[in-house]
Amino acid sequence: MKKLLVLCIGLLAAFVLVACSSEKGSSSKIDGDDKLTIGISLPSATHGWMGALIDNAEKQAKELKKSEGINYVMTNAADPNKQANDIDDLISQKVDVIVMLPIESAALTPVGQKIKDAGIPLVIVDRELENDAATVVVKGDNEGIGVNAGKYFIEQLKGKGKVVEITGPPSSVTEQRGAGFKEAMESESGIEIIASQSGDFSTEKSLEVMQNILQAHSQIDAVFTQDDGMALGVLQAIKEAGRKDIQFVTGAGGGKEVFENIKDGGLISATFLYSPTMVEDAVKIAATLAKGEDPEEKMVVKEATQVTKENVDEHYDPDSKF
Repeated sequence: MKKLLVLCIGLLAAFVLVACSSEKGSSSKIDGDDKLTIGISLPSATHGWMGALIDNAEKQAKELKKSEGINYVMTNAADPNKQANDIDDLISQKVDVIVMLPIESAALTPVGQKIKDAGIPLVIVDRELENDAATVVVKGDNEGIGVNAGKYFIEQLKGKGKVVEITGPPSSVTEQRGAGFKEAMESESGIEIIASQSGDFSTEKSLEVMQNILQAHSQIDAVFTQDDGMALGVLQAIKEAGRKDIQFVTGAGGGKEVFENIKDGGLISATFLYSPTMVEDAVKIAATLAKGEDPEEKMVVKEATQVTKENVDEHYDPDSKF
């Protein structure tokens, strides 16, 4: 009877040890049993392009979860401090890879370094950091947008005119688009940029900024905006002021409402593609990095195609959210 009791106790102890070992293994990333997780840090949807980008990111992440069982955690922030805190949370959760669209390039550069120091692969979308923390960068051709817009202005104004530039907030996107625009027009001494102010990639802010510029300048020939949403704000300001001197406005992005204005022969005569679907590529790349695979490219750049009345039907989608 005593031997039987000892045997039962021994079997019970062995069972407990196996159960504990099994439970520990199911929750340990080291043992490889846990699902991979992509952390996604994006700005809040303050304008249509960003709203579409957020939708595209979640759509792609859900598809990966369904097809490959890869989890995701998505955060949205209205300012750089909140985004930095979001990244800290993702690092503490030990996600396998992070996709980030920095609200501001300079402010989020140290955060990118923190991700790198934690040994987590980083995919940057749209706005670049000021260091080499990114494993892969996925962006549109920002300089190409500026250069193509500058060439368009030279052609349409025949090398002579007074131009207004509405820029975005401090970021690589703003700097590259502005630099490309100025570079393209350097040889045209007859074209003068009489005002350059930030519209913060916001329709409302651009409306307000353009109202002030219109009051300050009695003659404006054309307006270059770095974003389609800002182009719509500028358009509204011009209409409300009843100004007839402005020949055309250009945007950037490829928004449905801007396409419709172009189709109808409105004041917005051109835009340059910068599709929010680029984030889908970023999330797909993040999935490969989470698996430990090397990226095919360190830099993925989408073409800045010019869209005017001649080719707008090729790009217009009446069901688009953007």
